[in-house]
Amino acid sequence: MFDVVILTDERYVNPKKRNEYVNNVMKEDQLVMDALAKLDLKTKKVAWSDTSFDWSQTKMALFRTTWDYAEKFVEFSDWLMEVSMKTKLVNDYETIIWNLDKHYLDDLKNKDVNVVETHFIEPGDPRSLQNIHDELGWKNTVLKPAISAAAKDTFKLAPDTIAEHEDRFTYLIKDETMMLQPFQDDVLTRGELSLMLIGGKYTHAVLKVAKPGDFRVQDDFGGTVEDYTPTRAEIDLAIAAVNACEHTPLYARVDIVNDNNGNPAVSELELVEPEMWFRKNEQAAEMLAKEIRKLL
Repeated sequence: MFDVVILTDERYVNPKKRNEYVNNVMKEDQLVMDALAKLDLKTKKVAWSDTSFDWSQTKMALFRTTWDYAEKFVEFSDWLMEVSMKTKLVNDYETIIWNLDKHYLDDLKNKDVNVVETHFIEPGDPRSLQNIHDELGWKNTVLKPAISAAAKDTFKLAPDTIAEHEDRFTYLIKDETMMLQPFQDDVLTRGELSLMLIGGKYTHAVLKVAKPGDFRVQDDFGGTVEDYTPTRAEIDLAIAAVNACEHTPLYARVDIVNDNNGNPAVSELELVEPEMWFRKNEQAAEMLAKEIRKLL
């Protein structure tokens, strides 16, 4: 019987090929496992898709690096429901289901949390991208799926590039919700902030900067990460976003940019499997372990 299973995807259970990216993933998971071990908790790292593992043999399953779920979303959803009946999930099942779909941005907005302006385009919408831009009066935008990870099918659009994305948009909108946002200039001039919270309390932050010529800040696309000291307003916004959740998450990453009005705005609230940059603050991993022990 295990106290905590660290959930990952099959690429990171025992990778044979290593590079800096994979090494960072492995280090992040190991820091959490080491922190749990210090509290005499028995742990194991398991891919969520591992059909041989008996999920009733762990008291808790902690989402960490399940980064292949977007490509296997139907399988993941079925597994999620099944495993939620066999063990405790962290974050909890209801929070994960809510957070998988970026319609949550509307929920945050309705609770007076400043979020990046977002227009959702539902499946089967007959309008073209050009029609939608004309109706909204937007020029430079970002288009992406409402359920997505790692910038999959994410496109930066401008008046002279909309036409070349129409066919892809027509294909995607048949079956999934897409979301359109005005491009936030702060992403290029400064970058995107990520603030980490454990047990509702701010722990540390990083600044993610896209490589020259790109707008995607993820390290998958060559982005870099720097230490960052947030302002009081940025910390308060992150806490407000977490407090707006119906179920208070044990851990959260709040991504923030300055919107085009110059105000801090939530671009994403990551509650499922966020990269938490524990390697930038190992004490945060220890804080997570202590919060987990309280739940056992």
